[in-house]
Amino acid sequence: MSGATGYHAGLRAEDIVATDYTGRGYSEVARRWRGQGGEIDLILRQGDTVIFTEVKKSKSFARAATRLGRRQMDRLIAAGSEFLATEPRGQLTDVRFDLAMVDAQGAVSVIENAFAEA
Repeated sequence: MSGATGYHAGLRAEDIVATDYTGRGYSEVARRWRGQGGEIDLILRQGDTVIFTEVKKSKSFARAATRLGRRQMDRLIAAGSEFLATEPRGQLTDVRFDLAMVDAQGAVSVIENAFAEA
């Protein structure tokens, strides 16, 4: 996939995932939020919980899951911590990190709290 094609496929995948979450009652807070620590694809809210979501698109869910490495997780955690500084409860905010995968057919699979095992 070329750079421009990959970029647009990534945007489309983020749209699909955002629609999936909002359809399940989540509120969208931000897309492609950028801090000094890096970029977070989607930030959502469910009640008092803030959900940082990394979106990966690939031919299959299994392949998409392998595209999230430790270094990227560390950057997401740093960016998430930076975002939480803007929240009323700061670092005490309930938070989770999800991995949302989009396959070649546009289906979505979400691993909630994906970093718990990493």
